[in-house]
Amino acid sequence: MSSKPSKQRKYYFNAPLHRIGVMMSAHLSDKLREELGIRSLPVRKGDKVRVVRGDIKYRLKEGKVIRVDRKKRRIYIEGITRKKADGTEIPVPIHPSKVEIVEINRDDEERMKIIERRRAGEAS
Repeated sequence: MSSKPSKQRKYYFNAPLHRIGVMMSAHLSDKLREELGIRSLPVRKGDKVRVVRGDIKYRLKEGKVIRVDRKKRRIYIEGITRKKADGTEIPVPIHPSKVEIVEINRDDEERMKIIERRRAGEAS
C-alpha cells in the first residue's frame, strides 16, 4: 500500500464491503482483552461500548450499539443523542475507532467461533 495520504483516502472510501467490516473495528477494554486473549473486534449491534475520544459531551459515556452504518462507517449508541433545531432528538454518529468495547454480545455463535479462531492463531 502507498504512504500517500490521497491514496490512503481513496483506498478507504473505495474499499470493498469485506474490508469495511475490518475497518469498523474497535479495541477491547483491558478486562475483556485479558478474558478473550485478543486486542480488537469489529463492532456489532448489541455490543456495549464506551466513548474514549471525541466531543467532551460524549466522552466516557457507555451504551449499547443500536445501529452500525457500514456505508457511512459510523456506529450509533443508545443514549448518545443531540437535539435538532425543531427539538427532535437524533442519535449521534461516532467512528468505531473512538470507542472501546466493554461488553460483547455473546448470543452470536458465529462471532464466538471467530474469537476462538483468532485466539488459537495468537497462541501458535
